Amino acid sequence: MSLDQNLDQFLNYLVVEKGLSDNTLEAYGRDLARYVGFIKDLGISRAEDISAALVLDFLASLKKAGLSPRSRARTLVALRTFHKFLLTEGLASGNPAAQIAAPRSLASLPQTLAPDEVDRLLAVPQGAGELDIRDRAMLELLYATGLRVSELVGLKMSDLQLDAGYLIAFGKRSKQRIVPMGESALEALTCYLREGRHLLLKDWECSHVFLNRAGKGLTRQGFWKIIKKRALASGIRKNITPHTLRHSFATHLLENGADLRSVQTMLGHADISTTQIYTHVTRERLKKIHEEHHPRG
Repeated sequence: MSLDQNLDQFLNYLVVEKGLSDNTLEAYGRDLARYVGFIKDLGISRAEDISAALVLDFLASLKKAGLSPRSRARTLVALRTFHKFLLTEGLASGNPAAQIAAPRSLASLPQTLAPDEVDRLLAVPQGAGELDIRDRAMLELLYATGLRVSELVGLKMSDLQLDAGYLIAFGKRSKQRIVPMGESALEALTCYLREGRHLLLKDWECSHVFLNRAGKGLTRQGFWKIIKKRALASGIRKNITPHTLRHSFATHLLENGADLRSVQTMLGHADISTTQIYTHVTRERLKKIHEEHHPRG
């Protein structure tokens, strides 16, 4: 069986047996297609002939191409899972990626905003037009709930429980969780639903909460452009992405006394070890504050 056939079989397994999200499948497919292409260019056509040294060579090529440690670590996870599948299915006798360590800088701390920077960003959409009202609601909601951008743009009208002050989010593998919104986000969202959404909807029917100019559901790419535009207008000298507000949400909760398990639940993390990165963020920030303000810091 060729490497291309191995890859097709593995991706089909992820769809049928694992039920992974479309975004995760896309990432696996992209990373592994690059890997298979690299191996084939070396004249190797069977998974059985791939060694740990070749896997390291591939990862080195990614570093040379400028991929970040986080992207390379994600690719390594895909390689391990792929080779584990081949081993389990009897298509290979070993897993050459099993003992390779992830890039050490994977644990680099996520970019966050200080509370005053969040205030500046959320204050940017000042106008009374439907786009300003929509953008204000999205930014408030993202910071108040810690939603992933895919969860934000995927919100349906039926997912909102405005009277109770919470929403239903569908995360990775379509896992459902209930997330409180808070007063500011609820007020901004209610304003958008009352004064902005129907102007964007026009004569269409659409179940998505957040709409584009054409009256259709907003895409991840569309929201990415919006937050870049609003971040530029805020004057904040940081690379602000949709995930920056998610990171800030978690960090600020922990700094103000929230327990780790609650934050894990609100973020939709399957493993609490993923959430623990934010405890490092809060410790680093406290250390920095001490160094800046203590007489002997």
